[in-house]
Amino acid sequence: MGIFDFFSKEKKESLDKGLEKSKSSIFDKLSRVIVGKSKVDEEILDELEEILISSDVGVETTLKIIKRIEARVERDKFTNTSELDTILREEVAALLAENNSQDVQNSFETANLPKPYVLMVVGVNGVGKTTTIGKLAYNFQKNGKKVVLGAADTFRAAAVDQLKLWGERVGVVVIDHGMNTDPSSVAYDAIKAGIEQNADVIIIDTAGRLHTKVNLMNELGKIKRVMQKILPEAPHEVMLVLDGSTGQNAVIQAREFTKVTEISSLAVTKLDGTAKGGVVIGISDEFKIPVKYIGVGEKMEDLQVFNKMAFVETLFNR
Repeated sequence: MGIFDFFSKEKKESLDKGLEKSKSSIFDKLSRVIVGKSKVDEEILDELEEILISSDVGVETTLKIIKRIEARVERDKFTNTSELDTILREEVAALLAENNSQDVQNSFETANLPKPYVLMVVGVNGVGKTTTIGKLAYNFQKNGKKVVLGAADTFRAAAVDQLKLWGERVGVVVIDHGMNTDPSSVAYDAIKAGIEQNADVIIIDTAGRLHTKVNLMNELGKIKRVMQKILPEAPHEVMLVLDGSTGQNAVIQAREFTKVTEISSLAVTKLDGTAKGGVVIGISDEFKIPVKYIGVGEKMEDLQVFNKMAFVETLFNR
């Protein structure tokens, strides 16, 4: 099966469009570096290193990629600059393939998951957390799944109201207690409602701020403990939402959150309209936590299941 076989034509076009700025930024810089040169030499590799770092791939991941390309150039003795695109694509793909995070062919399918499947979502304000939850609910529902949402980010009235709006728009039940209420009691009631309504998926919106680590750890810990009173194995997944357009700030946020709670998946949003798409490669490489979804546009369908090979093929193919 080809890497795009499970993509619809629309999804492939959406991925191309969403990564357009990142892609053209990389290739504009790369074209200036190799103009008039036929052989990949040390100078070109130094420039390539700068290009990848400026595309927010991250220093550590960039050094790994450069090392792999250097070894290949050394092995092949003469590497033409016209082959650099292909080599770059192949070596980034190989690096990500070695990571322990698996691509998920269709993450909106729940056939092999426990029922109800409880997904707890964390992330700071402004990263597109609530919008991501709304789009997840839409896509699960489109796959014939019954969804219940829990508005447990209770410290911002806007977060609760926004989730309720998404619930109305998508046509799913939202459990809320309003603002400044105990997040864990909202999570408890959402799971209770989900069980009563025979829901396939329950998505709990939480912690919209990185306040002190101790407070955040305590709050998320309490939410989990209270959920487990009614469903011992909950949450089945803790997803961290990151804003890809913030580049290395997204990496810093991932580091902070992984210190205070166990993160089992990532969603990277707002990749359209930014040249920092390389951050997904750095995040995937550094954390070894599956990047499960990427946001490449405004439409509901623009929250896509992340496929490493399709992403690399799209980003590094002229």
